[in-house]
Amino acid sequence: MNKDIILGLKFAFSYFSILPIKFDNSVDLSKKEIINYLIFFLPFVGAVLSFLTIISFNLLESLSWLAAIICAFLYMMLYGFIHTEAILDVVDALYAKHGGKDAYEIIKEPTIGAMGFLYALAFVSIKVAAISMLLLNDLFLELICIAIISRVSVQFLVKIKEFKSSFVGLMKESFKSFKISFLLYLLICFILIASKAFILFSIAFIVSFFFSLFLEKNLGFLNGDALGFNLEFVEIILLISVCLLWL
Repeated sequence: MNKDIILGLKFAFSYFSILPIKFDNSVDLSKKEIINYLIFFLPFVGAVLSFLTIISFNLLESLSWLAAIICAFLYMMLYGFIHTEAILDVVDALYAKHGGKDAYEIIKEPTIGAMGFLYALAFVSIKVAAISMLLLNDLFLELICIAIISRVSVQFLVKIKEFKSSFVGLMKESFKSFKISFLLYLLICFILIASKAFILFSIAFIVSFFFSLFLEKNLGFLNGDALGFNLEFVEIILLISVCLLWL
């Protein structure tokens, strides 16, 4: 297997999860080929994290709803709440912009505001409830597909949008495999949940596009935090959609 593919896969798990990954100090992780595979494997990371969540739920299934809540939190813990943290920063920046402050300066501050905390708490609560619903109703394959599709929507935005972020800019410049990635993950989801995959992909792309427009208009820019917020928002919409359509 090509060395860049292996490094990109390891970098994806290192960057988008808390799974312990080590690199040799001589490795140049800014290499475009490695960054291409970093973003290519993002949905795969989501699939693995959701699979670990499902395994954990089955081990704790005797605890019923308590197991579901624990495992819903575990899913977010496995990606280090990195996307949830983005909600804090973006909401604070949105409210700061309304107050006439520089949204970009606010989004970079290490402190958090009350509104950011409340919105993040609301998102976490809804997400825990929705994931718990899927786990308790044995919609395991749907959960895996949601974890994949929400991250494909991030790839989609990286390809079509401009970002005020050097690292996201590097991802955009390096990511040459979007068409292959999209078709591959669409096929995987179709194998897992059949025609439901097309519905969820359609919802994800529509929601991510219009929500990114909302963020771009109100912030004045998009960056990595906006991508993270978008991922969380899309994931929650997909979770609720599955609950509404198939429960």
